[in-house]
Amino acid sequence: MEYQFDNEKPIYIQLVELIKKEIVSGRMKSGEKIPSVRELAVQAKVNPNTVQKALAELERFGLIYTERTNGKYVTENTDIIKNYRNELIGERVNSFLTDMINMGVGSEEIAEYLNQLKGDQNSEASRMQKFI
Repeated sequence: MEYQFDNEKPIYIQLVELIKKEIVSGRMKSGEKIPSVRELAVQAKVNPNTVQKALAELERFGLIYTERTNGKYVTENTDIIKNYRNELIGERVNSFLTDMINMGVGSEEIAEYLNQLKGDQNSEASRMQKFI
């Protein structure tokens, strides 16, 4: 996992977002053991208390759970993961559409552009053609 933090938000919130993305993308698998607080702190180059706060938040969301003396694990509840995945997708789509509207781009123009990308074999939209 790549850790790059900015000064816009508290680091623990950025850690929550990064780990949440790893879980909902499937890069961290359901039931997979999460590295220890110390390991994550070293990897991210942050204070262990910051990592602990992020993991507590993820546990509060139900995305991870603790097994006494065995550590923390990614939830095995696929419904929770799916709900957070859909939430993240919705946030990104809404952000994109808001940016387009603020630029004065209408829905027909957006659709036209996406259709053009669909025909471009090198574009991400082309690879996702079955979804558009």
